Amino acid sequence: MGGNTGRTPKARALGAELRELRQSHGISQRELARLVTISNASMSRYETGDRIPTPEDVASIVTALGEGGELREKLIEMARDAAQPNWLSTGAAGGHNELTTLIEFERTATHIAEVAPMIVPGLLQTSDYARAIMADLPAAEMEPFVTLRVGRRDVLTRRRPVDFEAFIAEHVLRMPIGGHEVMADQLSHLLKFAELPNVSVRVLPTTLQRWSLVLEGAFILFRFPKAAPIVNLQHYRSSAFLYDTADVKDYVDAVDALREAALSPAASAELIASCVEEMEDIE
Repeated sequence: MGGNTGRTPKARALGAELRELRQSHGISQRELARLVTISNASMSRYETGDRIPTPEDVASIVTALGEGGELREKLIEMARDAAQPNWLSTGAAGGHNELTTLIEFERTATHIAEVAPMIVPGLLQTSDYARAIMADLPAAEMEPFVTLRVGRRDVLTRRRPVDFEAFIAEHVLRMPIGGHEVMADQLSHLLKFAELPNVSVRVLPTTLQRWSLVLEGAFILFRFPKAAPIVNLQHYRSSAFLYDTADVKDYVDAVDALREAALSPAASAELIASCVEEMEDIE
């Protein structure tokens, strides 16, 4: 059994789903490979997204784990077009597929640049700010998402942390999401993480007199040590992952342009600190 060369967003998302499913059943990669009668090397490459399993391979893997129904069909369907360079995922924002994929990219990236024109980037959010962002969710659904979001922050502080650049529109700093006390705490949290050597927080000021790419919409650029960059575009009811070389290059160029337009990290920290004072004065 075998598949095509992978590393596309969907191939890596499928691999992460298969790995998560295997681990949830407490079975080793080697043992599952034996049950499915494929080599351990092939199983490993499927889980990393380096190689795309055929739909038949996926069916065998899922069946060997005792799963079926909608999950089986979903993973088989992912394998059918996982070789496509770009991937549009539709449905409720923050769905399982999207979260699993983002976590996989955050875990394996060496550099992440996030452009945030409307809210504080997820990796830099406090628990209370995240709750305010997710206020429309029922409490029973909200807390697991908040816990997961805060846990994802580990990529910034682990032994070999990812390099993270955040480009935040100034008006985001002045929106008291969750109330002035919550926002003051969120901004102080931003300043704390901006002190880390691997984290850069840069503000796009409202005083700009020319069009800025940050106003085009939110996106995340992931860079990896042994794979081409991937771009994630996030919208209300959909999420797109771009891998096509020409498409991704435009976003690489956009990040370069934003570095020139944004305030320096030091000037950004000064502005954020002044916004903290403003929020605290209003309390």
